[in-house]
Amino acid sequence: MGLAPERPRDFDMEAEQLALLLEISQGLSGAPQLNPALERALEKLESERVVVRGAVVLRGEDGDLRIAAAVGPSSEGKRARNEPADGVAARVARSGRPAVVPAFTRNAVLSRGDGARSRSLLTTQVCVPILLEQQPVGAMSVELEYQESRDHEAAQRFFTALAGMIGEALKAQRAIEADRLRLVEENNRLRRQLLERYAFSNLVGTSGPMRQAYEQIAQVAPTDTTVLIRGESGTGKELIAHAIHYASPRAKKPFVKLSLASIPDSLVESELFGYEKGAFTGALARKRGRFELAEGGTLFFDEIGELNGATQVKLLRVLQEREFERLGGTQTIRSNVRIVAATNKNLETAIAAREFREDLYYRLNVFSIFVPPLRDRRPDVLLLAEHFLSKYSRQHGKPIRRIATPAIDILMSYHWPGNVRELENTMERAVLTCEGAVIHGHHLPPTLQTAESSGTLLQTSLSDAIEQYEKDLILDALKSARGNRARAARILGTTGRIVNYKVRKYRIDWRRFREPTT
Repeated sequence: MGLAPERPRDFDMEAEQLALLLEISQGLSGAPQLNPALERALEKLESERVVVRGAVVLRGEDGDLRIAAAVGPSSEGKRARNEPADGVAARVARSGRPAVVPAFTRNAVLSRGDGARSRSLLTTQVCVPILLEQQPVGAMSVELEYQESRDHEAAQRFFTALAGMIGEALKAQRAIEADRLRLVEENNRLRRQLLERYAFSNLVGTSGPMRQAYEQIAQVAPTDTTVLIRGESGTGKELIAHAIHYASPRAKKPFVKLSLASIPDSLVESELFGYEKGAFTGALARKRGRFELAEGGTLFFDEIGELNGATQVKLLRVLQEREFERLGGTQTIRSNVRIVAATNKNLETAIAAREFREDLYYRLNVFSIFVPPLRDRRPDVLLLAEHFLSKYSRQHGKPIRRIATPAIDILMSYHWPGNVRELENTMERAVLTCEGAVIHGHHLPPTLQTAESSGTLLQTSLSDAIEQYEKDLILDALKSARGNRARAARILGTTGRIVNYKVRKYRIDWRRFREPTT
């Protein structure tokens, strides 16, 4: 007595149905890409003898239906991906209504030892829509082995549930893709902002020392040469490091900064090279160091003169060999990083005092750029002041248009021990305290107006100070009125007689503000 042939899977075994749906659902939800997951789902249905042939069609961005996954006898499933969706699947995908063809005849190609031949194959076709936000975006079309007693409604319910899972997986994938595109666009936008902010053309200054610095930046930026930027604190060394990076072939790679003056000596090495899990107490996970984070880009060491002696040796090795190991690790990591360092310290003196290694100094000092202090670039003070005025007026929403002449005199006569950083802070404070459209002397910090060491203002009486302030207001009004005293009086809210009196009193030459005649 022979064995009875194995019956194809029907849909009256609820527990097995649920187990199959659960397995397919887990495969769809955890898949990084949808189409391969759909392929595996169909293959699972085929291997479990649920279907003999199947396909999932989805609508693309152009509105056309394309087969995302397919399985079938021999190589039919593979070929089907490159063929248009059949009539039933296309109709269901457009209408959103399921269709069942109890007896569906198809010409199938069968492989035999003596070659391939064709025969008619009778199946049951079930086609259900795939919905996204209640709208049809595709269809799942399967063929089952023909059974006269098959419960077609049960089959339709099973595949409708499966199509619902596909719809949810498609929704999740599109949400992930939308987030990815949004992040890519945000990344590109931020990169454009960085390029605009740190573009070489944005460096402010026309003085001789700054022109020399510009020439040096232009020479070294397109190369991979190590750069040492020297200058007093607050002169803009980091801004120049940014300009070098964003004018180099590495501009699309990371710019990573490490301020060595702000990190305890015990943490510098782990910050530079990273560490492995368990390398020391508290190392609960692997951490990448700055060299790894800057891979392919630029690593900027601010205040390199503060680096401790033990780490100087290890940094020298990286600069020489271009490789390092994480703390607690044995794997050698190759490093492709450009080094830009900055210091306000006299490294030659530090070498003589045995505080800085001479061999490391020569590794860093390949191309040196000196940033002059602000007191040595007087022509740039007004340019920088107007630049910061525009920046902070826009940032704080204040319609301030210019700096009064007496305030300019104060700025130009101050010695600026804090350099550009101090000037920037001064202009931001002036913008915040100014309620009009012009920055006056009294809007500047008291240190600029009264500090005897700066020599910015002479000691004066109250009456003299009031008269000076009154003179400043009249000068500003005459400038705005182009020398027209009547219009200046209206600006000041007084009469022309009083303005004429004050002009004579303070010996103001109002004619120099008049527009030249042609």
